[in-house]
Amino acid sequence: MYLSKLTFFSTHLKTLTKPLTHHHHHRHVTPLLSIRCLSYATPEEAAAARRQRKRTLRIEPPLNSIRPQRRPQNPISKNPNPNPNAPKLPEHVSALKGKRLDLHNKILTLIRENDLDEAALYTRHSIYSNCKPTIFTCNAVMAALLRQSRYSDMLSLHRFVTQAGVAANVVTHNLLINAYCDCRKTDTALEHYKQLINNAPFDPSPTTYRILVKGLVDNLKVDRAVELKDEMLEKGLVADPVVYNYLILGLVKNEDGDRALALYEELKEKLDFVNDGIVYGNLMKAYFLKGLDKEAMEIYADLSGEGSSIKMNALAYNSVLQALIKNGKSDEALQLFERMKEEHSPPRKLTVNLGSYNVMVDWFCEQGKFDDAIEVFRKMGEKRSSPDTLSFNNLIQQLCANDLMPKAEELYREMGEIPGANPDEYTYVLLIDTCFEQSRADDAAEYFGKMVESGLKPNLATYNKVVDGLIKAGKIDEANGFFSQMIVKLRLDAANFEVMLRALCEAAKLDEVLKLVSEMLKDEKVGLNSEMDEFVRDALRKEGREGDLVKLLEDKEREEREKAEALAKKAAEEAEAEAAKAAKASALAAGGTYSLFGDTKPSNGNVSPLSLFGDTKTSNSDVPSAETFSMNGEAPSGNQEGSGGAPAVEATPALGVVEETIDASDLDKELNIKGDGMMEETTEASDTDEESSIKADGVVEEIIV
Repeated sequence: MYLSKLTFFSTHLKTLTKPLTHHHHHRHVTPLLSIRCLSYATPEEAAAARRQRKRTLRIEPPLNSIRPQRRPQNPISKNPNPNPNAPKLPEHVSALKGKRLDLHNKILTLIRENDLDEAALYTRHSIYSNCKPTIFTCNAVMAALLRQSRYSDMLSLHRFVTQAGVAANVVTHNLLINAYCDCRKTDTALEHYKQLINNAPFDPSPTTYRILVKGLVDNLKVDRAVELKDEMLEKGLVADPVVYNYLILGLVKNEDGDRALALYEELKEKLDFVNDGIVYGNLMKAYFLKGLDKEAMEIYADLSGEGSSIKMNALAYNSVLQALIKNGKSDEALQLFERMKEEHSPPRKLTVNLGSYNVMVDWFCEQGKFDDAIEVFRKMGEKRSSPDTLSFNNLIQQLCANDLMPKAEELYREMGEIPGANPDEYTYVLLIDTCFEQSRADDAAEYFGKMVESGLKPNLATYNKVVDGLIKAGKIDEANGFFSQMIVKLRLDAANFEVMLRALCEAAKLDEVLKLVSEMLKDEKVGLNSEMDEFVRDALRKEGREGDLVKLLEDKEREEREKAEALAKKAAEEAEAEAAKAAKASALAAGGTYSLFGDTKPSNGNVSPLSLFGDTKTSNSDVPSAETFSMNGEAPSGNQEGSGGAPAVEATPALGVVEETIDASDLDKELNIKGDGMMEETTEASDTDEESSIKADGVVEEIIV
């Protein structure tokens, strides 16, 4: 549209230009103001005006484009040069919303279903998706793996999450330190603790010190644990009764009752009154250790009396229960256990857990009251404390050690009926060992088969138990069958082969002996030593089959020789190929040179170096060389002296002459730079004729030699 736009006047224009009509006389009235007065006469004039405005704006931009922008009165302060090595802050819990919250709940569902493999895999896949999991989701999966002692999977997931850029929080560090302590790598745990202090953007929590102190105490490093407690207090953290409880327990195990009592006095001084009952069980052990039974029982009366201000939970009661049982206070222990079961009212008050029943089961087994132990064990479910695999293994071990295999097998069958209490490797090893001790080799082999069928992977020690037990029971064929599985699944050493080999030789199973010797010879790390060689020869010699072993050894030597010859032949071929290539390159480097416009031979008959536009002879000859050409293909006029005169045609940049030579054999290129900055690229071939084509100015000239 070519009309000029006056926005502030548009409303009035519509009114003024509206035609006036009368109801009585239908005649058209001329508008008061013509619209043409505010427009260009023609579209061409409007277009010309627009072009003029554009030219003006290009020459003289508007003032607002060159006027400096005002800075905001309260600018947001940002670090212009952030440190790329600065630790990344972890996400806040508010990030757990929307799709990320749905992802978190889905992974928690997999954890509750005990499908940790799928939970870990789903977390890995979600890391690089549109819905990235939060650190809280990753911590939940790692904590579940840690609870099941799957340390390698947990550390692998932690490494993957860290490399993906998910910032760790203090819970992540606590899980990692806990895994190292459980694996008895306290030095690594302490190194990670130092990195947490020096590099993390947050401080350790009280839980961090609880985990570290417990790990050090469990690994008999009580002095270092005490130093760590002092570091905790120096950082301004409140004295933690749980930390002091671990320290007192460690000192009691070291039979250092004085330091244990001193630690309690220190805690009492810092807190005025210790109302956490977790400390008092180990404190009673310290008094019993010092022979102060009266003081120990006074503490028991204080914490178990009516209206006591000491807060007791299941862990605190279990510690007191152990102190009473270990020091001959059986009546008080039974009364306390009954009281614990009566006060247990989840979720308001938890006074009994799985550990409480395990303490009582161990005590009944020590007294030889196995029926009472089994009865207490089966009453766990009444207080919502279902036994786990560890509890079953504990009681099964006690029963197997006291020749109560039928009751142990009955408990084994009950394990499959309780969720989360499936038999593990240790369960089967207990049953297998007991079966072999009771001359039940077939039952032991059957338990081993069930172990494999359940998806468990027996290790080398388990295989050795089964094979040794079957050999001692005289079941050589069954033992050899399991040993064949060992060869396929595990890496064996010479000692494993020797046990089976001796058993087969003594049983005169010579065919199996030769097969086993063949397997030994295939493994370079095992082989057949001189002692076993002589033992096998003697066994074969008795049956007149010594030649079979000789033939087997000769076949093995022949195979090794053929293999060595093949490797030597291959190496020789490679060396020959390298030598031929080097000789060819040397021949090409030492060969004659050619010139685009001709060359001259020196007086000694040798070929002179290349020249792009020609060179001169060293001898005084009036006859021009037949190999010298000018730019137009004719012989140059005049004599060329041996003084190195200029060629007939002088090179100029305008000519743009490029000489390209293609080597059809190995495509090696040689670059020769001649006078006046001209470059000549030469490649030579050994089996093609010389062809040249010379064209006009600026045309590429190609020579194929």
